[in-house]
Amino acid sequence: MTLRPLHRRQMLLAAAALPFATWAPRAAFARAPSTEPPPPLLLAREAADGLDPAGYLVSEKFDGVRALWDGERLRFRGGGTIGAPNGFLAGLPRGQPLDGELWLGRGRFDALSAVVRREQPIDAEWAALRYLVFELPGGAGSFAQRVERLRALAAAGEPQRRWDVVEQAPAAHAEALRARLAEVVVAGGEGLALHRADAAYRTGRSDVLLKLKPVRDAEAVVIGHTPGRGRFAGQVGALRVRDEAGRVFLVGSGLDEAQRRNPPPVGSVVTYTWRGETSGGLPRFPALLRLRSPGW
Repeated sequence: MTLRPLHRRQMLLAAAALPFATWAPRAAFARAPSTEPPPPLLLAREAADGLDPAGYLVSEKFDGVRALWDGERLRFRGGGTIGAPNGFLAGLPRGQPLDGELWLGRGRFDALSAVVRREQPIDAEWAALRYLVFELPGGAGSFAQRVERLRALAAAGEPQRRWDVVEQAPAAHAEALRARLAEVVVAGGEGLALHRADAAYRTGRSDVLLKLKPVRDAEAVVIGHTPGRGRFAGQVGALRVRDEAGRVFLVGSGLDEAQRRNPPPVGSVVTYTWRGETSGGLPRFPALLRLRSPGW
C-alpha cells in the first residue's frame, strides 16, 4: 500500500494543535470558516548551494498565487475556491486539470492578492492577470513530456485561452544557472524553479522540484504571540511559530503597525525569510514576508 505524503499545510496545522503558552493580544484577526481539504500538489525544496543543474528544466519562480484548475473549479493551494469571473473560467480547458500561478507581474503580489480575494470579482482586474501553468496534474510520462503536452493543449485552446505555459529550458552548468538567476533578480523577479526533466508526476514535498532564490523563505504556523516592549508596548512584539521540522522560534521583524495591533491568530500560516542558521540550528534573522489567507 502506498501512503500519500501529508500536505505541508496539514502538518503545520497539526503542529499548531500542540499545547503552548501564549500571550493574548487585545485584538485578533477573525478566523474564516474551514474550507475543503487542500488538494495534493508538488511542493519545492530549497536548492543546495552550487547545484549542478544537469537533468533539470529551469523556469522563473513567479511571485504569484498558486492555483489548481481541477477541470471544473479554480482552487487555492489551501483548498478554497477562487472566485474568478466566468469569462476567465471559460478560457480554461473543461475537464483538464492544470497547476500553476495566478500572476499580475513582478513585485505586484499585494495587488494580486487584493484581486483574487474579492468575493465579487471584477472582470477588468482579472483581464490583467495571467495564469502561468507549469504542471499537468496526474499526467503520464516525464516532466519534459508533460510540458510538451501542455504546449499542445495551449495551442489547441486558441483564441479564447486564458492561460499560458511557463517557459522551461535546461541550464548547461552551474555558472549558466547563476547567470539566469541574476538576470531574473535584476529584472525584479523572485528566483528560479528547477524541475527534474525525467520526473514522473508526484505530489508532496520532493527533491524533484527545487527553488533557487537569493533570500530563502519558508512557511511556519503561528503558535503564540509575545508582548512588545518600548514603542511596541501594548502590542505584539513577535510571533512564536513552529515550522514543519518542529523548530520553534520567534519572528519579530517584518510586522507592520496593523499586524502588531491585530496579529495573525494562532493557527495562521505565515511565510518568513531568513539568512542562514544559528549555532542551534534555528533560522537566523527571520522576518515576516506575508500571511497566507485562510483557504489559500
